[in-house]
Amino acid sequence: MSTVAHVLQSKGCAVQTISPDATVLDAARRMNEHRIGSLVVVDDSGKPVGIFTERDILTRIVAAEKPPSATRVREVMSDRLLTCSPETDVDQLRHTMRTRRLRHIPVIDSGRLAGMVSLGDLNTAEVKVLCQTIEYLEQYSVRT
Repeated sequence: MSTVAHVLQSKGCAVQTISPDATVLDAARRMNEHRIGSLVVVDDSGKPVGIFTERDILTRIVAAEKPPSATRVREVMSDRLLTCSPETDVDQLRHTMRTRRLRHIPVIDSGRLAGMVSLGDLNTAEVKVLCQTIEYLEQYSVRT
């Protein structure tokens, strides 16, 4: 059984965060700078209070014709934050993300932000396992 902890071991635990008081323009610039699709929104104590994604920019800024330099992240972020733990089963998380149409899930360990997992990260982990299985089967078939 593969867990989120295994995924984080491969990809790392760094998470980009932003304050709810930051402007959407600042958030978009940070996302572009780090080439990522989301930011975890954290309060002054570092507690996750939401997530801000590319989809939020499209639906709540561009389509609503709001000025990114005058709109605060808190006004347009998703505040219903779905999280997982390092012990979460990867297959179960993949299913949840697909059915709920989510691309990014923060990882919380002992009440603290411990990483971020994307659907792409889960797909990469699955491909790695499948490649290892193929290699094992190829080696097995050569021996027999």
